[in-house]
Amino acid sequence: MKYCVHCGAEVFDEAVVCVKCGRSIAPTQPPAVVTAKSDDTLVTIIKVFLILGCIAQGWCIIPLAWCLPITISIFHRFRDNQPVSTGLKVCSLLFVNMIAGICLLCMNESK
Repeated sequence: MKYCVHCGAEVFDEAVVCVKCGRSIAPTQPPAVVTAKSDDTLVTIIKVFLILGCIAQGWCIIPLAWCLPITISIFHRFRDNQPVSTGLKVCSLLFVNMIAGICLLCMNESK
């Protein structure tokens, strides 16, 4: 025999509803966890503009010294599903591509 979790009445083990209070005594299952699917469109846009920024600055060798490492670091963070730091976002805004930097700063990273 088991007991109703609502009124405490004794009920049979096979019972689904309490005879005394009429409420369900079936074990409640926890609600399913809804995982948000990441939108890869913004990530793709950011990657395209980062590459365009590297190409646009490619005529001058010196900017590539900071442009390529920033771009590669962001690509690796996207690949590994790691958050991109605010400093790296600002550096991409200033040194690689303004549009990519703005998109990075506006991107919602709730991980």
